[in-house]
This record gives sequence, C-alpha cells and structure tokens, in this order.
Amino acid sequence: MPTVGERIREIREKRGMTQDKLAEAAGLSKSFLSEVENDKSNISSRILLRIANELGASMDYLLDGTVKEALEREPVVIPSALSKYAEKVNLTYAETRELLDAHNSVIARRSSRSLKEFTVDDWKRLHTAIKKVFD
Repeated sequence: MPTVGERIREIREKRGMTQDKLAEAAGLSKSFLSEVENDKSNISSRILLRIANELGASMDYLLDGTVKEALEREPVVIPSALSKYAEKVNLTYAETRELLDAHNSVIARRSSRSLKEFTVDDWKRLHTAIKKVFD
C-alpha cells in the first residue's frame, strides 16, 4: 500500500510539478519535501494541508489513498479585508487560505447568530494568535 509520501510524489508528478516548485508553493524546503516523499520524515497535519492545497488533492487521499465522494464545492472567496491584510504582510496564497480555513473552522463551531464581517485588524489578530500557538 502506498505511503503518504508516495501519494504526494504521485500527484506532484502527475501535475508536472518539481519538488522545488511544490516546496516553494507550500513554504517548505526542498530537502524536507524530499524526506517526506521518501518516508524519512513525518509530516504534521498543518503541513500536509498546505501540500494538499497546492496539489489540489484531498487530505483523505493523501492520508489513506481513498477518494471520498466529492461534495459540490463553492469557489474560494477571499474576503477583501483578508486580501488587504495578506498583501500588507506578504502572505502567500497558501498562507492566506490557511488563515481563511482557520477562520471558517472557528466560525463553524460558533452559534448561528449573525457574526460581524472581519476587518483587516481582526485578520491581523487572528493571524497573530495562530502564529503564537503554532510557531
């Protein structure tokens, strides 16, 4: 049965991406990506999510090789305040998506009461809090 690293390599090669290109897009070193693909390094869920986003692959497939029935997905819409914040602090697209995904995850766990739209300062505070926990 193929490993996570082997599935990452398989999809990367199918997409015509080099290790350099994927590593740069996902914010990793080429040597770390090579170690992951060759099963010499473990990978955190956060980094796996960044790789999955860059490859356009599902976490399910990368983790266990299964393809779940795809749900109709809405296109990704980056709120303008997040876009402004990302540009201000030079976030990559992958980092911007991570921040948006974290926001959406928190919102999904809250009540259905109406929530205010995030401002640039709100995005900054969320980003700072996440970095404090994970970095």
